[in-house]
Amino acid sequence: MTLDVETRAGNTRSAYRGRFAPSPTGPLHLGSLLAAIGSWMMARHADGEWLVRIEDVDTPRCVEGIAEQQLRTLAAFGLESDLPVLRQSHRQDIYRSALQTLLDQNAAFPCRCSRNDLRDEGNIHRKCLEHPSGHTAAVRLRVPDGLTITIEDRIHGTFVQQLDTEVGDFVLFRADGLWAYQLAVVVDDAAQQITHVVRGADLLDSAPRQRYLQQILAVPQTEYAHLPLVLDVDGHKLSKSSLATPVTESDPLPAMNVVWRLLGQVEPIVARNPNRWLQEALRSFEPNRIPRSELRPSGPVNSQGE
Repeated sequence: MTLDVETRAGNTRSAYRGRFAPSPTGPLHLGSLLAAIGSWMMARHADGEWLVRIEDVDTPRCVEGIAEQQLRTLAAFGLESDLPVLRQSHRQDIYRSALQTLLDQNAAFPCRCSRNDLRDEGNIHRKCLEHPSGHTAAVRLRVPDGLTITIEDRIHGTFVQQLDTEVGDFVLFRADGLWAYQLAVVVDDAAQQITHVVRGADLLDSAPRQRYLQQILAVPQTEYAHLPLVLDVDGHKLSKSSLATPVTESDPLPAMNVVWRLLGQVEPIVARNPNRWLQEALRSFEPNRIPRSELRPSGPVNSQGE
């Protein structure tokens, strides 16, 4: 696949380049902050670069002005991208080119099978129905029979997925005319020369699909580290919880200290401002202490982070 050169920075590939890629569906909360600080720490610990990408490809879910608010919040916490921020909504032609490459290779195919059509198959597509009910075709990636993908995750260890039976032929371009996350993220990671993806563990089962797409598109394969999810007291993911109160820009240090503990770090950080906090934290950061298990903050989470 040919990458768009305007997203490349310099002529060399960094030994470590990570990223934080929020979707602008709501303000950043404690779970978002854990992913942001965790990915930043992992990148800086490896003397690498850290980028920010706005994943606004799912336009109906995006809220106007939230992307700018997210960037202001990150800046208030001392977290700023080493390169200009990339926005998926500006990259339609790049995704279209990648999709056409897959279609030309017969690696992808149009499909009018709806979710209702696949209900009896556990929503796993292996072949199109003779009379599908969908009025508009999506485009799926063809997954070969018997395809097994193994991911060596930095935190969770070996993760194996039987892609044909556990996932099936998966969507790259949706019937509603929107780009699927799986294609967009692989194309953007390749274009931005991302070497290491550090994100929440809810996306661990997406990694094999992305690895297979990287192989089919003949782009460099990323390394993965999936951070533990932050849950509320009822065991729900924090982003979907009533406790997912936005972190405050005016007093960031309490939330940063909560994240530090959630990352399994034990050395207390004493600092007067976020930039100093990040530098002090980096000196004592130990990636091997990051837990695999899901996390619950001790005490209620309010706008001050604790």
